[in-house]
Amino acid sequence: MAGFFPGHGVMLGLALALVMAPLMPGSAGAEPAHHVVGGDRGWDVASNIPQWSLGKVFKVGDCIWFAYSAGLESIVELGSKEEFDACDLSNPIEMYTDGINDVLLESEGARYFASGRLESCRHGLKLHVAVQPDQEEETAQEPVASPVRGGQDVRGDEGLSTSSRFLRVFVA
Repeated sequence: MAGFFPGHGVMLGLALALVMAPLMPGSAGAEPAHHVVGGDRGWDVASNIPQWSLGKVFKVGDCIWFAYSAGLESIVELGSKEEFDACDLSNPIEMYTDGINDVLLESEGARYFASGRLESCRHGLKLHVAVQPDQEEETAQEPVASPVRGGQDVRGDEGLSTSSRFLRVFVA
């Protein structure tokens, strides 16, 4: 690389590493996902929300977006699976009526959303979201190396992120 840009090999390597790091699998700093519930049709009985949600992974930090006709629909968040299954809309923990609402998934666990119209809920316009922990948060809490003889810390490449390994190749 130094042959192409004399004296600038390290800088070029650093620039490439910074550009490529977010594209590398396992790289830190992955952006949260934004899920538009129901896809192109949005929050509508015709969207088949249960089918839309199959295979979707919802993680802490992700955001789900509801788009619907405010004059015809509303959304309630319910507090239990029992309320969700029975379309019991009598005690919502949150109500959305603006026509477009975003909900940040701040913690792991089950979240239950349903149409504010009983008839629509009974026709399947509801969404159960199982929010999973963000893998990066779990990884950050785990120790990356174990001490060995004399208290030395031997890591090799194990303690480096993918982008750091990538940078090390260009600088070395």
